[in-house]
Amino acid sequence: MNIIEATNITHYFSKKDKVLDGIHLSVKAGSIYGFLGPNGAGKTTTLRLILGLLRKQEGEILLFGKPFATHRTTSLRQIGSLIESPSLYGQLTAAENLQVWQKIYQCPKTRIQTVLDLVGLHNTGSKKTSQFSLGMKQRLAIAVALLHNPPLLILDEPSNGLDPSGIIEMRELLKMLNREHGITILISSHLLPEIEKLVTDIGIINNGKILFQGSLDELIQRQRQAATLVFETNNPTEALRMIQTQYHTASLLDGKIKLPNLDNTAIAQLNRQLVTQGIDVHGIAMIENDLETIFMHLTK
Repeated sequence: MNIIEATNITHYFSKKDKVLDGIHLSVKAGSIYGFLGPNGAGKTTTLRLILGLLRKQEGEILLFGKPFATHRTTSLRQIGSLIESPSLYGQLTAAENLQVWQKIYQCPKTRIQTVLDLVGLHNTGSKKTSQFSLGMKQRLAIAVALLHNPPLLILDEPSNGLDPSGIIEMRELLKMLNREHGITILISSHLLPEIEKLVTDIGIINNGKILFQGSLDELIQRQRQAATLVFETNNPTEALRMIQTQYHTASLLDGKIKLPNLDNTAIAQLNRQLVTQGIDVHGIAMIENDLETIFMHLTK
């Protein structure tokens, strides 16, 4: 089941400023969906539309299988969100901040201690929120989002500005919420190396268009398909001539023969053919593009 289904979403800030161009976004229940793109790609606008913070202009948004337009209140009761900077009262403690939201959400008071435990802020005591580190503030904002026990979390750049330790803490927190509490998470970011360690599914957006959407495994498979096979021989010119009879895209660069990746059987066969013709093969290597390179290629 898709917990979020956004179809053909187009949005303008002005007649000449099209921010989203017919995007389609599908988030499966139980997944951690990484919504990736450079700054200004359209990530935050998409999340604001899903949450009803912007009025939808074109397209259809289904949440929990129902049209958001006609089930707005019911849908929002099932969502926790953190969009951009957390809204916290600096003069209050973590528990006091949560008490404010507990009255708004009308949830049991016992949830306050529960969510403080979940995000690792149970020992902050009388410390004011203004004295919190950025990582602690982000975790408190997530505690607020969890207070009414929603099955869906929507987070916009929650690791933005955090130091390496804070990024790791955030990653482990989100993994735990998904794994142990079954919470579906839609998280936007421009940090592919970090998202790669967290998500099950990925959508890549640039200039208001979805360039890729699928599982992390599918993106990794694309990475492997984009790998380059390199042969080093004692006679690269003759070796290239032989290889090009079977693989026309093979090329010579810096004395090494490069061609698209092959399976192990094809590599072994090519090696035997070269050796049979008296060409010494000094080395065979596969150079994989990392996911960041693929991301940069997709987003130009």
